[in-house]
Amino acid sequence: MHLSGPLLIVVLAASLTACAARGGRPDPPVPRPFPGAALPPGAAPSPPVEPDPPSAPVDAATPTLGGAPQIVAMALGYRGVPYRNGGSDPSGFDCSGFMQYVFKQVGTLLPREVRDQFQLGLVVDRDDIEAGDLVFFETVSRGASHVGLAIGGGEFVHAPSSRGVVRVERLTSSYWGQRYVGARRLK
Repeated sequence: MHLSGPLLIVVLAASLTACAARGGRPDPPVPRPFPGAALPPGAAPSPPVEPDPPSAPVDAATPTLGGAPQIVAMALGYRGVPYRNGGSDPSGFDCSGFMQYVFKQVGTLLPREVRDQFQLGLVVDRDDIEAGDLVFFETVSRGASHVGLAIGGGEFVHAPSSRGVVRVERLTSSYWGQRYVGARRLK
């Protein structure tokens, strides 16, 4: 039987797209940039300057900075921060740790796991997604297993394990479009 080849491909594909918010496991090796990645080979991303938290809690949908929600502007400030399995601070994020950290900066507490974040807020139809909404995808297991933040214009920011840095992608890309499972709006 020659199942080892196809099995290896499935395991490899899952590991490249996972959002591994499963604390207690050791960190995987640090991903290395490759052609098309955000950083040139050998360059290490430097963490962004951490924004000052607001003086009072701000609703995730409060518009600031020229109409863009404050939460979106803050999340975009972390582009380039490395992916880290179980990470939830600017030294490295996984997907749900990234959402938890960014929302905490504006006074909104989120649970740590993707499946728990998927239970929050109001269900948003795919055609009604707005900047500041959480967007969820099925990657490594049935149901929501990856989360990002809609930033408007059909794009979202997230901390994926593939290519290893916080980055922006299109909701309708061939990969993410077919894995979309829902969106939630926090009040």
